[in-house]
Amino acid sequence: MQKSRRRTFLKLGGATAAGLLANSALGDTAKPALNAENPAFVPAMPTRNLGRTGYKVGIFSLGGQAALERGHNFDNAVPVIERALDLGVNYIDTSSIYGGPERWSEQYVGEVMKRRRARAFLASKTKARTREGSLRMLEKSLELLHTDHLDLWQLHDIGISEDVDQVFGKGGAMEALLEARDQKMVRFLGITGHFRPEPLMDAINRFPFDTILMALNAADSRHFSFMEALLPLAVEKQMGIIGMKVPGRSRLLANWTPPSLEAQKHSWEGAVITDRPGTLTMREAMSFSLTLPVSTVIVGCDNIAQLEENVQIAREFTPLSERQMAAIAAKAEPVAKAALFFRFVTRG
Repeated sequence: MQKSRRRTFLKLGGATAAGLLANSALGDTAKPALNAENPAFVPAMPTRNLGRTGYKVGIFSLGGQAALERGHNFDNAVPVIERALDLGVNYIDTSSIYGGPERWSEQYVGEVMKRRRARAFLASKTKARTREGSLRMLEKSLELLHTDHLDLWQLHDIGISEDVDQVFGKGGAMEALLEARDQKMVRFLGITGHFRPEPLMDAINRFPFDTILMALNAADSRHFSFMEALLPLAVEKQMGIIGMKVPGRSRLLANWTPPSLEAQKHSWEGAVITDRPGTLTMREAMSFSLTLPVSTVIVGCDNIAQLEENVQIAREFTPLSERQMAAIAAKAEPVAKAALFFRFVTRG
């Protein structure tokens, strides 16, 4: 079966991927279209189906990190969210753990959702592995986000087999997800991960999640690849597929200036310490991930200028050929481990 999925994925490269995207449940990216739920005042970006949900999502979506996870940052974070909605972004991702115990990311998003809830497909997550812990997280998420429901609630950071066993065990987080959906506190259920593909494959074989949020960037094939078997399995299951870590926390980008080695040691990115910038442009990094069979990609933005650049890339996107995909992957290889630092974080 794995060899079969590998063959399937190889057929998704370049021009063939464009055909799959145009003719499958993932939707047509050739013609930009306004989303009925989010009429933008500017030219809209292409949309794709978010799996079986029936939602048309813009191919670029706003991540809840970067400016949105920094403490006491309302003056910068809130305008980024407002501008994203103005530009036609219609999917916003956040989490109960972004921004530490104060949950700054949900606070900033909630400040905008007070006025513009109908303009976004709103996704958050639970990092708790138990039913009770997850329900408490959800209650606080709804409060901070100023809403009576989430469009998508996800299991956050499923990385090892023990995570899967815990959430599916008696009193585990899956009980909370199902209960919340039954009570209409959430509409759809998802799973996320960036560490190893096998636990995510196990989880989506145990339960028909609506979506999967997974790390997919141009360095992926070099270490513990998600593209090789997990991505084809998610396509097979017709899930909404959301790509993340597209620029690898900027480590793939040629214009990235590495922090001091000492500073890196004291951050989770310090799992792989590097003193060199990346090798790609943001256009190359985004175009690589968007050529894969994903519904959308989420990217955290430091400021409005970054946001506007990413939206422009999405508007102008056309799928890459197999040759172009291979060239970008080769270009990323010298910084692959640094760009995939999240696969080297110690787990316990």
